[in-house]
Amino acid sequence: MSAKFGPAGNSDSFSKAHKSSLAAPKWIADFGLDCYEYQCGKGVHVGEETARKVGENARAAGISLSLHAPYFINLANPDRTSLDKTIGYIIAGCQVADWMGAGRVVIHSGALMKRTRREALDIARKSLAQVVAVCDSLGFGHIALCPETMGKINQLGDLDEVLQLCTLDERLVPCIDFGHLYARSLGADDGLEACVRMLDRVGQVLGAERAANFHSHFSHIEFTPKGGEKCHRTFADDGGYGPSWAPLAAEIARRGWSPTFICESAGTQAEDALAMKKIYQECLL
Repeated sequence: MSAKFGPAGNSDSFSKAHKSSLAAPKWIADFGLDCYEYQCGKGVHVGEETARKVGENARAAGISLSLHAPYFINLANPDRTSLDKTIGYIIAGCQVADWMGAGRVVIHSGALMKRTRREALDIARKSLAQVVAVCDSLGFGHIALCPETMGKINQLGDLDEVLQLCTLDERLVPCIDFGHLYARSLGADDGLEACVRMLDRVGQVLGAERAANFHSHFSHIEFTPKGGEKCHRTFADDGGYGPSWAPLAAEIARRGWSPTFICESAGTQAEDALAMKKIYQECLL
């Protein structure tokens, strides 16, 4: 087994040549990549027929699928109306993922909303337990929910918080966004030492097997000194943006882990995903 690489949604180069995401799986495979994260961040607006066709095309091309659920999810808000909306967004994402045959659905952790981090995490754990129960009751228990590390300091979702969420159920898979961790640490979580520390922590909390198969987002990120994440950048952007990919690639290769890396570069996600894959493959030699 080895790591997989692919884009989050459609890169600009794809969109210039194709009007429909139905063509994405074959295009991604021909590009030399392995996976595709279908984007529903702004809402779930895809019907069953299209979703099933995307899945058929992905299987034909040998592309594994994941799906990003709507950004509006907030597990840390205990208000019943808000929680019902959060559950609805996740269920809608799971339904599309089921039609597609996507095995993972990425979900945001939420915002602090003037609560302490501990208070927000406790609320999020209770909310996520309800989400998992509803998913099971509707027949979506085979789909792995992936709580994501978040890039803004005032958001719930540092590495330990996400790992604590994932201890609720062994089917939960952390989505470790290394760009977000870099941004919320104001650049501190970068380089080999940081990668070793973070990956060690995943293994300590979740065990070797679950750690080896984590889900991941990666891109260069611009951040602000007080807030954390400002925006996603590309590998070609000149500005010293991080984090560095090579140390992480080397450490994943050394451990023999098999995570899924979804590149979220702004417009060049396929190109940068391929660059990531090539560097990783060189580390395997």
